[in-house]
Amino acid sequence: HLQFVESGGGSVRPGGSLRLSCAATGFITNSIGWFRQAPGRGYEGVSCMSRVDGSTDYADSVKGRFTISKDNGKNTVFLQMNNLKPEDTAVYYCAPALTHYGSCLMHPLQDDAWGQGTQVTVSS
Repeated sequence: HLQFVESGGGSVRPGGSLRLSCAATGFITNSIGWFRQAPGRGYEGVSCMSRVDGSTDYADSVKGRFTISKDNGKNTVFLQMNNLKPEDTAVYYCAPALTHYGSCLMHPLQDDAWGQGTQVTVSS
């Protein structure tokens, strides 16, 4: 049962960039996703990468701004976030994601998937 540790969050101004990291305790065999939870809101899927072919998907709100990538040698998943907006403010989590017909889904594999997350705050 893998554990995931997120890092790289911080406070930035609108238009800024951050690179989040998610280190796994072992080799990642499932599809993997980034999720976030803004204050007073539920969890939202941000991006995912398929375990089958490495294809990716993004929430409409982050398309063109965020990029998910993975370093298999380091068992680490990244989320490059550019042109950040105040509405991106949230705690960000990584977790195994569902796979459907080879494509990843921005839905956690397990309901209790969340680690400690990393806080991202975008404010002027």
